[in-house]
Amino acid sequence: MRIVFLGTPEFALPILETCARVGQLVGVIVQPDRPVGRSGNPQAPPAKQWALERGLPVEQPEKVKQGRLAAALSRYTPDVAVVAAYGRILPADALAVPVHGCLNVHASLLPELRGAAPAQWAVARGYARTGVTIMQMDEGLDTGDIRLQRPRKIAADETGESLLRKLSPLGATLLGVALRRLERGELLRYPQDHSRATLAPMLTREDGRVDFSRTSLELDQRRRGFTPWPGAWTTVGGKVLKIHSALPLATGGRDPGEVIAAGPEGIDVSCGGGTVWRLLQVQPEGKRPMPTPAYLAGHPLRPGERLGG
Repeated sequence: MRIVFLGTPEFALPILETCARVGQLVGVIVQPDRPVGRSGNPQAPPAKQWALERGLPVEQPEKVKQGRLAAALSRYTPDVAVVAAYGRILPADALAVPVHGCLNVHASLLPELRGAAPAQWAVARGYARTGVTIMQMDEGLDTGDIRLQRPRKIAADETGESLLRKLSPLGATLLGVALRRLERGELLRYPQDHSRATLAPMLTREDGRVDFSRTSLELDQRRRGFTPWPGAWTTVGGKVLKIHSALPLATGGRDPGEVIAAGPEGIDVSCGGGTVWRLLQVQPEGKRPMPTPAYLAGHPLRPGERLGG
């Protein structure tokens, strides 16, 4: 079975390896190189590096519409295209190129969490479980038929980053099963129940801004879900303070954003619902992460002061 793979980040690598092991991987399509770090130098994405190391042809179309992606796919006459975190919606002409269409490895149990950041939002919203879906792609945003699914529990201390690391190999294993069944003509398909759909949109920096009117549990879920980016952050004296580690406490809160206590145990901040969020490790603007007692040594906070104002 001739396979073309479309994907970009590290999440895609175990899935790429499955494509190469199960079928004949004839081409890899990734997004263009992007500037990375303070230098701003363009850097090849992980999927491109993986393919070049193995002597596979790589395509990086700037645009996917007006027949450009379809033309790139057509050069490989694929039986199927496998898509994992490619980052773009495929147009109809591209979807029609492979004999068996395009299979997407999506990091949620569709129709839940359609969109660009399903693992991050699963943690941020306090889900107890999520999983991986192999979906037959159509022109919508993760609206195609389900071909195969597997669930996965979410640990109490999970972050968006750690959950993605777990879902990637699960997706690779599930894809191997799907491709073998597809080749035998045994891969079933089930329409999604669109009435149950939820969205997991692309993250923005503002998603990380702490809204202390939420409960401390909600804030800690978001902090973990948005690790490593955009993280959780607030402001103190007009400067950004990132929150790397914290502990939600059930009671004792007053006005949201008010500092209740600041000392060796941490910085206790009042949150919604009468809850308290104890900040344990923070990062001042322009500095490295540090325990809160070290931060307080240079930035004393007193009860009654406010964060985020």
